[in-house]
Amino acid sequence: MDPQNIRRCFAALRAAIPEPKTELIYGSPFQLLVAVVLSAQSTDKAVNACTRTLFAVAPNPEAMVSLGEDGIKAHIHRLGLFNAKARHVHALARQLLALHDGEVPADRKALEALPGVGRKTANVVLNTEFGQPTIAVDTHIFRVGNRTGIAPGKTPLAVEQALLAAVPAEYRQDAHHLLILHGRYTCTARRPHCGHCPIFQCCEWPDKHRWAAKSSPGGA
Repeated sequence: MDPQNIRRCFAALRAAIPEPKTELIYGSPFQLLVAVVLSAQSTDKAVNACTRTLFAVAPNPEAMVSLGEDGIKAHIHRLGLFNAKARHVHALARQLLALHDGEVPADRKALEALPGVGRKTANVVLNTEFGQPTIAVDTHIFRVGNRTGIAPGKTPLAVEQALLAAVPAEYRQDAHHLLILHGRYTCTARRPHCGHCPIFQCCEWPDKHRWAAKSSPGGA
């Protein structure tokens, strides 16, 4: 997709989503970090249901360490991979206390050194909490980047690098949430809602007209 068309896409996305932000509920950088770790292969809705009670009893690293792995499991057992997630959350809380005075570092290398924190999680925290223009490529952003032609790539890292190179400077801070919300609610994996897509005109997906007919009133 050419740069002018990409700019049109992001202008349309911002008009449709004027205040893009995460749907995870949290009250501190630590709680955001924990919520993002828990969100792997889980929906934000499911994570929020668990963290509502978890953060009530363990709102900070000290309390999370005191709660222990079994205590954490009791609050997150409805999530997939809850055993590994409990282990990671407990360990990262301990490491934050030991190495960072209980504070979440605003540094990629330090974040990725924490248990259970990979590049995608670090990108979410750096963008959402610390205002850095990072893009965490999840399944939604990977699909949107490839389907629309904005940032095609065979791997999440390839799509991330393509986006960082292509997104106009004025949209880089919001690009992560604009794309993820667009993928979550409009450019869905199954039955995409092309009939009321804000970037229909600039999208390069060959099947968009067929799906527009299906998702419009009276469509099959």
